[in-house]
Amino acid sequence: MQTCEYAGDPLTEPRSHPWQGAAADPNAHYYDLTALPALIRSALEDFRPWRKYAAIETFYALLERINHRSSSLESNDCAFTGPEPSAQPTASKAVECSGRVTILFRALARNTADGHVEQLKNQLHGELAPYDPAFCSGIIGTTLVPARYLALPEANGQQLGWQLLISFWAWGDSEADTMRNLARLLKNLSRALRKLSLG
Repeated sequence: MQTCEYAGDPLTEPRSHPWQGAAADPNAHYYDLTALPALIRSALEDFRPWRKYAAIETFYALLERINHRSSSLESNDCAFTGPEPSAQPTASKAVECSGRVTILFRALARNTADGHVEQLKNQLHGELAPYDPAFCSGIIGTTLVPARYLALPEANGQQLGWQLLISFWAWGDSEADTMRNLARLLKNLSRALRKLSLG
């Protein structure tokens, strides 16, 4: 499975957890999917228009696994842009889609301890590396994102930590082909996160 890491300028402004409002929609807000798992299939508006495709059910199942009570992880945010003409002029496929999910340790203090989220990122790359080596119509990327954990004490920077942003892209010759490739990518990601969520 192909993976990459964000190589641009460091992200320096921490996002609050839980969060309220987004640049694209000031009314958007955080949903605690560990407490309200039924919202996975009703509140994620980016995914609803595409739910006729199996890939979306695969993503919902991935979120259920991450936010399950037996998981050491939880999700904080997700987004999806459905199939559209490829923005890459050199791309070999005509259609692409993309999305993201942000994850963190449920024990919030682990996200503020040196190296824990970075280790999670490295473990994810290590898990994905041997999966599905013939698959070349998608890629998974990671970014360490600064976060402020509002439930932790404010003194001495104890709220400041990290989250792991997982981005994904899939390509195809048509909308249906792209969504099939997305389903394959998400199955690989789900398999890796299932193993990591047990730690």
